[in-house]
Amino acid sequence: MNRPDTPGFAPISRAYNRVFKPGRLSLGLVAPLEAYMIEEMPTLERHIERVKLAEELGFSAIWLRDIPFSVPSFGDVGQIYDPFVYLGALAACTERIGLGVASVILPLRHPAHVAKAAASADLLSGGRVLLGVASGDRPEEYPALNMDYDERGARFRDSVNYMRAAFETNPRFEGLHGRLNGYMDMLPKPVAGRIPMLITGGCQQTPEWVAEQGDGWMTYPRNPDVQGSMVAEYRQRVLDGGGTDKPVMQSLYVDVLAKPDAPARPIHLGFSAGTGFLLQYLREVESLGVNHVALNLRFNNADIETTLKRIAEELLPEFSQ
Repeated sequence: MNRPDTPGFAPISRAYNRVFKPGRLSLGLVAPLEAYMIEEMPTLERHIERVKLAEELGFSAIWLRDIPFSVPSFGDVGQIYDPFVYLGALAACTERIGLGVASVILPLRHPAHVAKAAASADLLSGGRVLLGVASGDRPEEYPALNMDYDERGARFRDSVNYMRAAFETNPRFEGLHGRLNGYMDMLPKPVAGRIPMLITGGCQQTPEWVAEQGDGWMTYPRNPDVQGSMVAEYRQRVLDGGGTDKPVMQSLYVDVLAKPDAPARPIHLGFSAGTGFLLQYLREVESLGVNHVALNLRFNNADIETTLKRIAEELLPEFSQ
């Protein structure tokens, strides 16, 4: 598919520059690459092999989630493993695919630990870490860590500032999480000097802060008219704040049906459909300004590896990889 040339996003890192291109869409996947129903636990069968397959097939990124506790009301435990430990494992067994977290719940972790873990995984992977950051939406986890849920907005904002400082040499910073006096340093440093941080939703911040401080924006699927408006408003706020264009990505649950022309029916935050409808949908969100879609196959009924190969054969050639 030919598209007109457009100015690039500000370059940050190897993965960021590959996954996000203005005016174009790339496709990633949400781990675990496995089907499991609500209130079920993933088995993690062949989980490493499937990530290797995703890289071989040309998917641009694999996304992990930060879910420290199994909360019954939430109904999902993600890939189970701690995201930073798992990033290290994936860094060792892959070479090209972007390694993302969507998203780290910053108020539940000290930013010094997040910065060091993210930089370590980035160095081990050759600059492939993409860091989604969020304020958290599971209130049950906060008392378990002796945190105040109502303070998560302030802690989130301070964490972003602390981490940005920690990536610098001999950083100076003072805030809610502590003081960096400039006489000691945090090692290692990210390959590109910093880790790209994409903000998920609003994170209890003003829309202007989100547009100014993030290296991009993560959101959920919506009605196309609404999604198009929200993407356009985000980009306008970026420009109004004096910044250059930044990428937008969204998640999407899909159940890919055997018949390519099978019509769509809604499922949780996505749809069940044939590849024909999925292609039409992805072209539409690309036209709305979305730069990356992270596909979640949790509710997929067909064999996962077969589905990955079908998407790669029928859809990936249409989009930027």
